[in-house]
Amino acid sequence: MPTATDVSILEAEKREPGNKNAARRVRVGGKIPAVVYGAGKDAATVAVDPRQVLRILRSESGHNTIFDLALDSDRVKAMIVDWQFEPIKGRLLHVDLQRIAMDKKLTVTVPIALKGEAAGVKQEGGILEQLLREMEIECLPADIPKSIEVDISHLVFGVEVRVKDVARSDKLKFLTDPDQMIAHITSVKEEVVAAPEAVADATATPAEPEVIKKGKQEVEGEAEAEGAKGKGEAKPEKKEKK
Repeated sequence: MPTATDVSILEAEKREPGNKNAARRVRVGGKIPAVVYGAGKDAATVAVDPRQVLRILRSESGHNTIFDLALDSDRVKAMIVDWQFEPIKGRLLHVDLQRIAMDKKLTVTVPIALKGEAAGVKQEGGILEQLLREMEIECLPADIPKSIEVDISHLVFGVEVRVKDVARSDKLKFLTDPDQMIAHITSVKEEVVAAPEAVADATATPAEPEVIKKGKQEVEGEAEAEGAKGKGEAKPEKKEKK
């Protein structure tokens, strides 16, 4: 996992806003297009190194990481608020960056980390089911936690833990619905076994060949006016024979 030094700075260079061809030229040069906004300043189009962005996204605090954005001779605190991957090859295409004022609260989504071993699993043979994996909170940038820890050691059949049961902090304001369930204990689901007659019938009847339709999809990462577009042809209506 990347260290704090690896993700403490993101270097950017100005670029001219343009169309898809301009975005492709940025990527051919080894960078990806990005947009910087926030903190009461105008939005700026920049190019950044995708390797640096990936190091931030893969760090312990992920997209909630606060880093120094170096643009020309200026440095401002910033964070990643949106990003786009190419759907087939998985290459990073575009990223949105937000300038951060360290004295103003932010609304962020933080992962939930379950702590402890549920009594319902250890003693009753149940299965722990986690229904909520992220929580929306409001806090100052310096107070953003890497995760929200939730103790589930007391969980048994008939007992659940909800957002309102999570320990509160004066620095964090929970915005997620307090009644939303985070985790509970459920029973083992029984597997459905087909009857021998049904298996024999399925074996005797040859399956029809599956038709795989191939489609073409183009995705671009420009935030200014880009998006995925799909095309389809309508089938002509059949005329009745007279």
